[in-house]
Amino acid sequence: MTGSLRPLRTLSTPALLSLAMAIGLSGCAGLPDQRLANEALKRGDTALAAQNYRQLADLGYSDAQVGLADIQVETRDPEQLKRAEATYRAAADTSPRAQARLGRLLVARPDATEAEHQEAEGLLKKAFANGEGGTLIPLAMLYLQYPQSFPKVSAQQQIDKWRAARYPEANLAQVLLYRTQNTYDQHLDDVERLCKAALSATDICYVELATVYQKRGQTEQQNALIAQLENAHAAGRVSAQRVDGVARVLADADLGKPDATTAQRLLQGVAPGYPVSWVTLAKLLYDFPELGDVKTMMTYLDNGRAADQPRAELLLGKLYYEGKWVLPDARQAEVHLQKAAGSEIAAHYYLGQIYRRGYLGRVESQKAVEQLLIAARGGQNSADFALAQLFSQGHGTRPNLVNAFVFSQLALAQGTPAATDLAQQLNEQLPPVQRAEAQQLLQHEQQLRGTSAQNARALNVLQSVDGEEAL
Repeated sequence: MTGSLRPLRTLSTPALLSLAMAIGLSGCAGLPDQRLANEALKRGDTALAAQNYRQLADLGYSDAQVGLADIQVETRDPEQLKRAEATYRAAADTSPRAQARLGRLLVARPDATEAEHQEAEGLLKKAFANGEGGTLIPLAMLYLQYPQSFPKVSAQQQIDKWRAARYPEANLAQVLLYRTQNTYDQHLDDVERLCKAALSATDICYVELATVYQKRGQTEQQNALIAQLENAHAAGRVSAQRVDGVARVLADADLGKPDATTAQRLLQGVAPGYPVSWVTLAKLLYDFPELGDVKTMMTYLDNGRAADQPRAELLLGKLYYEGKWVLPDARQAEVHLQKAAGSEIAAHYYLGQIYRRGYLGRVESQKAVEQLLIAARGGQNSADFALAQLFSQGHGTRPNLVNAFVFSQLALAQGTPAATDLAQQLNEQLPPVQRAEAQQLLQHEQQLRGTSAQNARALNVLQSVDGEEAL
C-alpha cells in the first residue's frame, strides 16, 4: 500500500481487525490509497479521489479527511464549505496541512470577521513553521486584502523579507501580487525574470511565462518554452494542469494573437489522463470552429461529463441555449445549466435569461431575478444589464424604475456597450423623490460587489498556488 498517512486518532480494535483482514485476503489491491487519491484529484477525477479519501477518512486518517474537505471546498457549495471547515478545524491541532487549508479558507471568505483574519494569520504562520508549502501567498493576500486588520504590516515589505530569506514561494508571491493589484502588465520584465529563476521548482511559472510572451508577441521564446514544457511533462516534472493552463493562454485572444493549433495539440496530449482538458478542448472548438466539428465537440463534452466536470455541463447548456452547434432546446439547456450552477457562475446567467425571456413557455420573473443576481454579484458580464432590462420592461412583473436604475448604473460602470442608452433613459425617467432611494441602493450594491470581486480575485490566486483545484 502506498501513500504517507498520519492518523488523526487511534484506530479502534474492530477497525484494525477489518484492515488486517483486508490486507490478508487481498494484499493492497482493493484498499483505499491516498497516493492514488491525490493523483486522481490532480488530474481532475474528483469522484475517484473522493472515493479513496472517504474510505481512509473513515479509518481516521487526517490527511485523507483534509483531502476530502478540499474536494468539498472546490464545489463552492455553502453547505459543503461548512463541512470542509469543520473537518479542517478537527484536524488542525495535529495536521499542518489542515492548518494551511483552514487559514486559506478564512482568507478567501468575504464575510470573515476581524477575529477570523487574526486566526488565519496564526494558522498560516504555524503551518509554514511546520514545513507546509502554499502558505506564504495566502498570507500575503491576507495582508493585501485586509490592511485595516494588520495596520503594521505591508504585503510588499513582507514579500521583500521572504525573498531576502530565499523562501521558494516568495518570488511567486510577488508575481501573484502583481496580478491581484492589476499591475501585471507594468511588470512583465520582472515577472519574466522571477519566473525563469523559479521555473524548475514552481511549474505555475510556465503559465506566467507563456502569458508574458503572449502579451509581447514573442513567438520564438514562446515556442522554446512550449518545447521545454512538453519535455518536462513527459518526464513527469510538470503537471497536466500546467499544460492545460499554458494551452488556455495560447487560445486567449485577450492576451495576444491566439495559437489555437498548438493549444489543441497540447490539450490532446494530456486530456486522456486529465479530464479537465476535455472541456478545455471543447471550449477551444467553440471559440475556433475550424478546429473540429460538432461530433468532435460532443465527444469532448461527453468525456468531460463522464468525469463529473461542471464546466462540461455549463458549455453543453450554453450550446443548447444559443443553438450555435446544435438545435436550440431550452429544456435541455436548463437541465445542464442546473447541474453546473453549483460551481459555475455563468450557469446562473444563462438560467436567468431562460426564465426572463420565457424560453420554457412563460416568463418566470422571480426565478430570473434570483439567478441573474447571483451571476451579477459573482462578476458575470451582462448580468446587470439583463436585470436592468427586466426591471425596466416589466415582462412578467411590474416595472421597478429604482431597481432598473441601480442595475443600469452598475452595467454602465462595467463598460457594457448596450447599457449607455438604457442608463440615460432611466436617469431621465426616475422621479426625484425616488432618486435618493436609488442612490442608496446603488451604493450598498457597489460595496457588496467590491467585497465579492476582491474575494473572487483571492480565490483565483489561491487556487493557482500549488497546482491543486481546491484551496
